[in-house]
Amino acid sequence: MTPVVLNRRQLLLGASALGASAYALPVFGAGNGMEAAIKAMFGNGDIAEAKVKLTIPALSENGFSVPFEVEVDSPMTEDNHVTKIAIFSERNPIPLIATYHLSPRSGRAKVNGRIRLAGTQNVHAIAQMSDGSLYRASANSFVTVAACIIL
Repeated sequence: MTPVVLNRRQLLLGASALGASAYALPVFGAGNGMEAAIKAMFGNGDIAEAKVKLTIPALSENGFSVPFEVEVDSPMTEDNHVTKIAIFSERNPIPLIATYHLSPRSGRAKVNGRIRLAGTQNVHAIAQMSDGSLYRASANSFVTVAACIIL
């Protein structure tokens, strides 16, 4: 059996290909991790489709900066208030986009900002109330230029 001799170029190309494939595996791996991320944050409780309003543009020309707004119907009193709002993505490499922690001193259960989207997809907003109940809203945005892409 003759030993395999690699020159410097072959060694560097092989190592870089191996490193790139190892880096891309979690991103392009099996299935969507959004439901797993939701369960990790909120557990296995039922999530009702009520109280939450998620607003994003139906058409986003640039996935690098998509405006959003989440508003939850809550009186924001000591006994009844929103404690957490989380935004999740179906197609981004990391499903959890943002988490906001609120209290009665927040005044209103409303957050807004800009997010990155890796292509056309549904975005989900989940609100957790002070009694532990969970509410959800979803919205779809058609993205013409995707963000979150690994080249």
